[in-house]
Amino acid sequence: MYQSPRRLCSALLQRDASGLRRLPTPGLRRQSPPPAAAPRPASPRLLVAASAASGAARSCSRAVCSMGNGTSRLYSALAKTLNSSAASQHPEYLVSPDPEHLEPIDPKELLEECRAVLHTRPPRFQRDFVDLRTDCPSSHPPIRVMQWNILAQALGEGKDNFVQCPVEALKWEERKCLILEEILAYQPDILCLQEVDHYFDTFQPLLSRLGYQGTFFPKPWSPCLDVEHNNGPDGCALFFLQNRFKLVNSANIRLTAMTLKTNQVAIAQTLECKESSRQFCIAVTHLKARTGWERFRSAQGCDLLQNLQNITQGAKIPLIVCGDFNAEPTEEVYKHFASSSLNLNSAYKLLSADGQSEPPYTTWKIRTSGECRHTLDYIWYSKHALSVRSALDLLTEEQIGPNRLPSFNYPSDHLSLVCDFSFNEEPDGLL
Repeated sequence: MYQSPRRLCSALLQRDASGLRRLPTPGLRRQSPPPAAAPRPASPRLLVAASAASGAARSCSRAVCSMGNGTSRLYSALAKTLNSSAASQHPEYLVSPDPEHLEPIDPKELLEECRAVLHTRPPRFQRDFVDLRTDCPSSHPPIRVMQWNILAQALGEGKDNFVQCPVEALKWEERKCLILEEILAYQPDILCLQEVDHYFDTFQPLLSRLGYQGTFFPKPWSPCLDVEHNNGPDGCALFFLQNRFKLVNSANIRLTAMTLKTNQVAIAQTLECKESSRQFCIAVTHLKARTGWERFRSAQGCDLLQNLQNITQGAKIPLIVCGDFNAEPTEEVYKHFASSSLNLNSAYKLLSADGQSEPPYTTWKIRTSGECRHTLDYIWYSKHALSVRSALDLLTEEQIGPNRLPSFNYPSDHLSLVCDFSFNEEPDGLL
């Protein structure tokens, strides 16, 4: 039976509505739209229809990953097949189902649904784009790229120990709406995400109905699997609007360090712009975390650069690399990217007064070990082939507040980065 896009959207958003808990915080009300009634639980029939496209993948994921502690070893056996010729046996973890049969969703309707769920929370932070154009307008629309570590749900609730963040602020039923609201607010043409552990039951079903084509590549030994009641492994996800780009080729890369396969991954896709017929490569990655792993990250970065060198045919194809590098600008891995033969520049340096300094932070959190404020997230681009037309400014310390991130009005411990790119009409020299 036909169901309207709005009803499909509602069913997806409300699939956990029966367990939704609201925080009674007088005075905290979202300003737009006006307060709305709590959404009604969706009927089983609607839930089945809404999740049909991802049902098989989710069934597989839950069968392997739903046991909590001790599942990493079990999942690792499956994960190894994803990096071999046997990967075709488990395509649900690598490539999205064909979305052609799915009914589209109006993004405004989805945004209304999110705001209805979030009506008891504070309003979204206001962030402005900074105009960085120094030349004449491009003859084609800019390409908006969004980079974001969205915080894996299992880690946020189970391992990350955000001591100043109330547990109610981390509930997935509302936090997923905050994530979607951020994405819908900036309407990226390309979306690069890390720590995605709700790909098949949230992001792929909804974003495919908004016109995106997505790819997901999980970590072989995701720490999410050691959290009770987890939703499967976390990994990187890459989405692009199908009406703007055509996929030329795609590579899922398991990064190596010192010849050893590691737990970190990347996705690299060559896209062709339908308006200009220009091609470029977009990549997303998430490098090893923690102090003491600097040399390991450096080796991972070198491996990724070598892979991208091959994919871009020696820098003939322009490149954009998004990621949580877990590295400050003082680390070797950052210096490798800055000095690479791929001729890359970091887009967010352009927001500084001299154009040479990274932002003071892209993540700010308080754990049991203390307060952590670091610059770890970057958008790199081919500086001779591409220009940054604008970039989304960061949240101020006042906006973030004394309890830092995540919070009731921001869903992750990392800030989203958003840039508008255009092709240089006459690239000067090598790309």
